[in-house]
Amino acid sequence: LVDVAHRIKLVSIMVSTSKNNFFSKKLSICGCYVKWKYKNMLKTLTMLKKVIRCLVKVFQFILFLFRKQARQIIQRQVITYENINLNAISMQRLAITGRKILVLDLDETLIHSHHDGIVRPMVKPGTPPDFILRVTIDRHPVRFFVYKRPHVDYFLSIVSRWFDLVIFTASMEVYGSAVADRLDQGRGMLNRRYYRQHCTIDYGGYTKDISSVSSDLSSVCILDNSPGAYRLFPDNAIPIKSWFTDPTDIELLKLLPFLDSLRFCVDVRSILSRSSLNNLASR
Repeated sequence: LVDVAHRIKLVSIMVSTSKNNFFSKKLSICGCYVKWKYKNMLKTLTMLKKVIRCLVKVFQFILFLFRKQARQIIQRQVITYENINLNAISMQRLAITGRKILVLDLDETLIHSHHDGIVRPMVKPGTPPDFILRVTIDRHPVRFFVYKRPHVDYFLSIVSRWFDLVIFTASMEVYGSAVADRLDQGRGMLNRRYYRQHCTIDYGGYTKDISSVSSDLSSVCILDNSPGAYRLFPDNAIPIKSWFTDPTDIELLKLLPFLDSLRFCVDVRSILSRSSLNNLASR
């Protein structure tokens, strides 16, 4: 009986040991499977991240091309302002009234720009500039990314037939001169230029003395987005909304009929001093 009991005990120990070995092997196999599964998941996630990054870059590139193409399409739209041949009476009136001077501001009126390291919140990331200027300011090279207001080239080509154009900007000469050169494109329309050194500091801002352009203020008007710039000459001002990068802007085109009519008056102040017409021009 003792021998039988001993054998039974040995058998139970062997069974218990085999069970433990079986479960340990099973646990080991399960552990290996979990590790393999985890590694596969990590690889899948890594690949998925790479794919998402590639897709984001492709989307950004497509968006960049779309914005650039959209701006080119808008700029290349055929826009015409009917140039009616003047009759003898109109020609005679123009000869009597004389050719007027149109003073033009640059920043936020004809163009918008920002330089290295400065990105304005109103400029959408990825919007390509029309041109890049490289100038030296205080012995430091600076790049300016310049955006032209929609239809500015057409606007300048039309109004240069009616007025003597003058650039008057509160910007530094090294920058303003380079911008004016790019807008002029060798056409000789913007030869007269005034810069920051020709402005006066008033109430913390720059005021433009248009009497330095011409002593005959009856024949001078200024197009500027900043009321402070023409504070001393409100009756000579044509306000315009500030522009940053809206590709659908047509403010310059809307001014053409008004400017076409303005050149026939004897004194521009007789028209521009009227607040209703002044507001009409600004809209």
